[in-house]
Amino acid sequence: MPVLIYTENSGGKFKKSTFEAVSYARAIADQNNTSLTAISIGNVSEYELQDLGKYGAEKVLNVSGEKLKDFVNQAYASVIAEAAKKTGADIVVLSNSFSGRGLAPRIGVKLQAGVIDGAVELPEQKDGKFTAKKTAFSGKAFAIVELTSANKVIALTPNAYKIVEKGPAAAVEDFSPEVNASDFKAMIKEIVRSADKVSLPDAEIIVSGGRGLKGPENWGMLEELADVLGAALACSKPVSDADWRPHSEHVGQTGIAVSPNLYIAVGISGAIQHLAGVSSSKVIVVINKDAEAPFFKVADYGIVGDAFEVVPKLTAAIKEYKALA
Repeated sequence: MPVLIYTENSGGKFKKSTFEAVSYARAIADQNNTSLTAISIGNVSEYELQDLGKYGAEKVLNVSGEKLKDFVNQAYASVIAEAAKKTGADIVVLSNSFSGRGLAPRIGVKLQAGVIDGAVELPEQKDGKFTAKKTAFSGKAFAIVELTSANKVIALTPNAYKIVEKGPAAAVEDFSPEVNASDFKAMIKEIVRSADKVSLPDAEIIVSGGRGLKGPENWGMLEELADVLGAALACSKPVSDADWRPHSEHVGQTGIAVSPNLYIAVGISGAIQHLAGVSSSKVIVVINKDAEAPFFKVADYGIVGDAFEVVPKLTAAIKEYKALA
């Protein structure tokens, strides 16, 4: 049976996490020796749609129009479910992004499908069993989940799978499914995006600060480090609660869950709520003058020292390295 991939876009452009999800879906299609169809909702250029073929999509179902220009959870779920029925797909893949976390269970209900959210590896299909590894307990553990339903929905954790470029341009086909008026009872009235910033859920590198920085006036050195690394800026909950930094930068169990390739924590003690939101990071570096800080127990690398001395030296060393490269 074919595989369907929902390709999320932002302002008509596909994000890195979308290409990861397409590459992941292509690998699942190859496991099953079947085809991969993508569905795009919103006003995306034909060139962008055709470019999905580079990552393994053979065909793209394009849903456009004013009514579906902006994300509407229930309506998008209905459209994706209809696309799955049209293509005969029994596996639907999407990114476990903010919108993906709302879509996956809704699509699951519409297709009577089992759902794996937060997948971090390709599923295993052996002896008639379909299992996949996913994050559990707010990222503090992993679980192996078995799906026994005929239809399956898998939401892939951003940064959990590599982007693989393969294949020619995809064929684009317009798709206009019927959408019920009841799907538009809850609407997003406005989306305010942070301009010129790296999105935290999509960031490969994150530099994060805590109360150890003593005040908002000291954030300049983290901004410089982040700029040198091409990283996103983040902070702990006490920092955002104190209005040192905007709440949009708060990462942790009650903030944004992230899974970058590199997470640098500066002046953050490592409370369990913070660790729950960043534990999926591939490499964690902790800078703290308190050698007993809990964060050191989960860190891959730790520097015991004053952040006001360590961070400027680290930034200077990275600049020097880049100049020689």
